[in-house]
Amino acid sequence: MMRNLPLTAGSLIALGLALLAPPVLAQETAAPDTDEAPVVSDDRPVAFDAEGRSSYGLFLVGRLATAEGEAAIAADYLRRAQTLEPDLEWLQLQAFTSSLIGGDLAYAGRVSPQGTDAPPVLSEIGHLVEVVELTMQDRPDAAWALLQAEPVGRPHARAGQYVAPFIAAAAGDWDTALAPVTGSTTSADTLFRRAHRALLLEIRGQYPEADAEYQRLIAMRGGRQLFTFSYGEFLERRGRRADALALYDATRAEVGDDPVIERARQRAAGRGRAPALPTLKQGAAQALENAALQSSVEGAHEFSAVYLRLAYGLAPAPETLLNVGVSLAEAQLEVAARNTFARIGPDAGRYYTEARVQAALSYQRGDMPEEALAELEKAFASAPSDRGIAFMLASQLSSMERYPEALALVEGPLLDTAGQDYTVRYLRAGILDALGRIDEAEAELWAAHVAQPDDPTILNYLGYLWVDTGRRIEQGTELIVRAAEIDPGNANIQDSLGWARYRQGQYEQAVGILEGALDKAPANAVIYDHLGDAYWQVGRRREAVFQWNRVLTLDPDAELRAEVERKLENGLPLPGAPADGSF
Repeated sequence: MMRNLPLTAGSLIALGLALLAPPVLAQETAAPDTDEAPVVSDDRPVAFDAEGRSSYGLFLVGRLATAEGEAAIAADYLRRAQTLEPDLEWLQLQAFTSSLIGGDLAYAGRVSPQGTDAPPVLSEIGHLVEVVELTMQDRPDAAWALLQAEPVGRPHARAGQYVAPFIAAAAGDWDTALAPVTGSTTSADTLFRRAHRALLLEIRGQYPEADAEYQRLIAMRGGRQLFTFSYGEFLERRGRRADALALYDATRAEVGDDPVIERARQRAAGRGRAPALPTLKQGAAQALENAALQSSVEGAHEFSAVYLRLAYGLAPAPETLLNVGVSLAEAQLEVAARNTFARIGPDAGRYYTEARVQAALSYQRGDMPEEALAELEKAFASAPSDRGIAFMLASQLSSMERYPEALALVEGPLLDTAGQDYTVRYLRAGILDALGRIDEAEAELWAAHVAQPDDPTILNYLGYLWVDTGRRIEQGTELIVRAAEIDPGNANIQDSLGWARYRQGQYEQAVGILEGALDKAPANAVIYDHLGDAYWQVGRRREAVFQWNRVLTLDPDAELRAEVERKLENGLPLPGAPADGSF
């Protein structure tokens, strides 16, 4: 019953869950591997549709669409294949899972795996889909009868247990719906079920009992973090705005600034309209969202995506669709996630903005910078006063070497403020460095270092700048040594340390350090370049030439490429002697 909070935002929800019971073991919630290639008997006749397309051809097109993230297209082709070959179990499973991911719950319910031979991870979700589908069709009596005959089992029992009281209430069985919740008060499952009961009590009109249930929840470990908004919205609906405001303030004092708390405070303090009381169908959707949240925290992101699809079917809302995309991305179904984010339009307000940001992050993970930039530009256009988005946009422009545009943002009024975060100064330093404005870059790095004296990334960058430019080689080396002590496994810091020893003339020591850095990051062109220089200085010229040639295969920037090509032609001066132009 926590609205308006994407699953990626951990401020309140993750804190509340962390205070409760440990997560379910991964092996209990892991989704099955349904991507194995099917086995087709050589003597089985091939089925064709009226247009002459074979079942296996339709299957292959469906699988290709699945791989490309086109869930709706995939589900369509797999349905057609499954219609031609209704007795093929593997094809039924493919059609079922693709329909779930694509959001075609009606078809998923019809082809859900059944029987004792079906894997529980699929048969039980099929059972849950069927129950929810009946609820969507305003047939709660049939849904409740189905649940009473056979509750949803593991590994989807939690989702079934959460949604059951709302379906019971919709079917008129309020005694079951409002039955007291038993279980450990340190269990997240117990607390969520009690929160669901509190909402049902309010829907039933039993306000004192609902208030008492919420007060017990708030007093429990993790309760304030998990149920502040549920209780606060109840108080607002009862006209108790002062109590709601006090609750929001107490929570803010405990967990720090949070945009969702601030919006709730402004609503309560400004006498804005209280959030509407959810319907039973909306309550069932919230229950599924809570099951999705817990599954996401436990790492079962595929489960989370399916529960959210079901919740969206019950009560379509942009925040739910946003969370579907987040769960798909966390399950590494990136294209499907992007397609989901694309369905959230500008009329969704802040959810549109967040969808653009999440799509940009997905494109960044896929090494698609132009697409990521386009999404961030849309996000910034929709929220031009958002500092976080301005920072992300500047970072993206900088990574694409569009430094003047990036600098305009980090020197603009949104980010260049008196109390600016050290990360802004660090980003500005990198941009100024790339533009050749070294003195200004050094000043920004120093300011960032003063703000965060033990940050290994800042220590490394400032130290490397001093060493590489020859400004303060000894002091720079000291900073890099500190960075290496804090983060000993970082290949970039190890490379900086090796280069610092090189600049100090300690070539043999530099070789050993740089070889270790290369083991950690075997595709880093700069480390190959530095190691080549170190090899040259200790007399290992053939190995130096090999390392420099390796740099050219790793798509270095123009400056590094030109420098390496000069070294390949002329070599380096040996210690104490000028370069002679020979090897």
